[in-house]
Amino acid sequence: MPTSDAEGKDWSLARFTRHQPNTVTDIGPGDGTYARLFRPEHRGIWWTAIEIHKPYIAKYKLKSTKTRTMYDEIHTEDARESAGHLFHRDLVIAGDVLEHMPRQDAVDLLHRIHDAGAWNILVSVPIVDSQQGEVDGNPHEAHLHQWDQDDMDQVLAELGGTLEAYYGDTLGVWWWSKR
Repeated sequence: MPTSDAEGKDWSLARFTRHQPNTVTDIGPGDGTYARLFRPEHRGIWWTAIEIHKPYIAKYKLKSTKTRTMYDEIHTEDARESAGHLFHRDLVIAGDVLEHMPRQDAVDLLHRIHDAGAWNILVSVPIVDSQQGEVDGNPHEAHLHQWDQDDMDQVLAELGGTLEAYYGDTLGVWWWSKR
C-alpha cells in the first residue's frame, strides 16, 4: 500500500529530531508519509524521493510547489538502479519498501546505500505475516519477502555503526547510524 501504519512513527520522529539531517532521500515515498511527518517540524532540509510508480507522484501531490512542500527532487525509477549519489545523504529512508523486493535485492540495496555514504538509514518493514499482491494496478505493491526482526537486525548489524530498533505489533523500525 502507498500508505504506512502509524506504529513507530513517533519513535522515528524522535530520532530524526535528534540527528537533524540536512539532506534526505526517501525511497518509495508512496503518499509521502515521512515527508508529511518530518518536514513540517524541520524546515530547510533538501528532500529527494525515488518513486518507482509514476502515477503516485501526481496522485499524492509529491512535488513541492509554492504552496505545498513535499519533495524538492523526484526520481521516477527503481531504487535498485538509482545512481549512488542519491544515497550520499544525511538520511536515507526505506520505509515500508524493502518487503516489496526479493530479500537479496533489499540486502544489496542497503549495502549500496551504506557504501554510497549515507550517514543514517531509517528502515520500516512489517514483521508479521503481511501477504499482499498488486494494489490499484501497481505490481510493485506486491510483498515479495516477509521480514522478521532478527533477520533485519542481522542485515543492518553487518553495516557496522550504531543500531537502534523499535518492534511494534505490526512493524519493526530501525535507525542505523554510521556514528
